Amino acid sequence: MRTRDRVSELLLQGAATATELGQILGLSPAGVRRHLDAMQADGLVECRERLERGPRGRGRPAREFLLTAAARETLPHTYDGLASSALRWIAEHGGPAEVAAFAAAQVEGLEERCKAAMAEAGSDPLARAEALARALTAEGYAAGATAIATGGQLCQHHCPVAHVAAEFSQLCEAETQVISRLVGTHVQRLATIANGDGVCTTHIPATHHVSAPGQTGARPSRQRIVR
Repeated sequence: MRTRDRVSELLLQGAATATELGQILGLSPAGVRRHLDAMQADGLVECRERLERGPRGRGRPAREFLLTAAARETLPHTYDGLASSALRWIAEHGGPAEVAAFAAAQVEGLEERCKAAMAEAGSDPLARAEALARALTAEGYAAGATAIATGGQLCQHHCPVAHVAAEFSQLCEAETQVISRLVGTHVQRLATIANGDGVCTTHIPATHHVSAPGQTGARPSRQRIVR
């Protein structure tokens, strides 16, 4: 195990000084501090003065290190399992309708944030899809909007709840309804990551489509991808 990993493992048990860590690891305080400085620069640990009980002796207060929230997020967790268990409990005691109500409540905040980000997008569904893609990207969905012959497509290359949505499709359905309300027209989900597809793809039909004179068949797609 790398020294940094060993330091993280020890700090997971509680805050400690460089001297205390060095004693456990068999390293000098200066050697441990080099690792702590690097971890602090990466936002993985933070430093604070240790609160002493009783009278404090001379000299500066001891400085102890502890893991940041960002560091804890990198550790193994069971959030997906906990969420799935919670939804199974809701389904068992309240039925599918209660799961759907929970899913709708979960995306309310996302809808409000995206709505604010789309305030300047105008009324055209495709323009709103592009604005929505930018808003969803800011939320971690890695989204892009593409104009095609029959309207447009909104593609989400990441789904934060894919593992849970694979069991509870109500999460995808609630998100689709949000997309429909935000772009201002009926939309159709063509693929989802939760269903095993590589990308969540939503079709946004064009409100008006007129072929150019002499044009036959579908016109080539016009890429307008937002990252």
